[in-house]
Amino acid sequence: MKLKYLFYALLIGGLAALVIYRITTNKESQNQGPGKGGAATQRPAAVNGIEVRPSEFSNSLSVTGSIDANEKVDIRSEVSGVVRSISFKEGGRVQKGQALLKIDDSELRAQLSQALTRENLAAGTENRARQLLEKEAISQEEFDIALADLRSLKAQTQLIRAQLGKTTVNAPFSGTIGLRSISQGEYVTPTTIVATLVNTNPVKITFSIPEKYSNQVKNNSKIVFTLSGSNKKYSATVYAIEPQVEAATRTLQLRARAANDDGMLIPGSFANINLPLNTIDDALLVPSEAIIPVQNGKKVFVSANGKAKEVMVETSSRTEKEVLITSGLKAGDTVLTTGIMTLKEGSPVKVRIAKK
Repeated sequence: MKLKYLFYALLIGGLAALVIYRITTNKESQNQGPGKGGAATQRPAAVNGIEVRPSEFSNSLSVTGSIDANEKVDIRSEVSGVVRSISFKEGGRVQKGQALLKIDDSELRAQLSQALTRENLAAGTENRARQLLEKEAISQEEFDIALADLRSLKAQTQLIRAQLGKTTVNAPFSGTIGLRSISQGEYVTPTTIVATLVNTNPVKITFSIPEKYSNQVKNNSKIVFTLSGSNKKYSATVYAIEPQVEAATRTLQLRARAANDDGMLIPGSFANINLPLNTIDDALLVPSEAIIPVQNGKKVFVSANGKAKEVMVETSSRTEKEVLITSGLKAGDTVLTTGIMTLKEGSPVKVRIAKK
């Protein structure tokens, strides 16, 4: 029994000694300053870094756009009537002024013949009235009535001639005509779309850019674009810029023109566009992995006197591997690129400078 009590007494005494030892050790650690305690004995972290050096940076913007025909129009007849002939081949080339469609004009020709007869009769009446007026056999009012009748009939004749001219539908420009939606003998009206005529050489590339880049784009700027599913690069020249920013999207619309001699650029296609902006001669670039997003912006770690130092930075454009720094860093700073997620302000570091 006494042996049991002795065992318990030794166990309790050992635990009490361990607690006293831990309390004493903690107090000593707290009494030691940062210069005397853990920081002094902490081993430097081995990290990689780069020295920031000014370099030339050609800023560019990647956007998407669409390819449009240089000219596009729906072919329609300006007058109603029965189609007597179709003079184009679907999907074929047509030249400006070429006859595409002929509407039956027999009724209009009959109206023209009738109008000419009336006009000739009125011309004879006006001539006789003029002679009588010279002899003062009729009044000026009677002559004016005969002259007005003649002029009215001439206007009617001109109107019928104009309607006759519209019975032949001609191509307004050279291009490729699409599939027709009518057949010979069909009755058409001005609302009937016969076919679509497009000119695809050159083509237009329409795209939009964020408004903050609006002052960096000018007419005659060169762009490079590719088509969806293809790596072939095409070039185009900006020729028109919308004079105002779209309020709903805060973007500015531009239009470029590209040659299409081989016909590979099809209107309606999707285009991936690279738009070169300004060139910066002394740009500061850092690897993208060195940037740490934080609540108030972005930061990097730099090495200063063997310790890690947090620096808030502002960034702009980025490439596939690097980010353009606009403020926060200066030439000669050593930016840390590895181990940055485990670093804290003032952590000792051993930096291995890597080549950019």
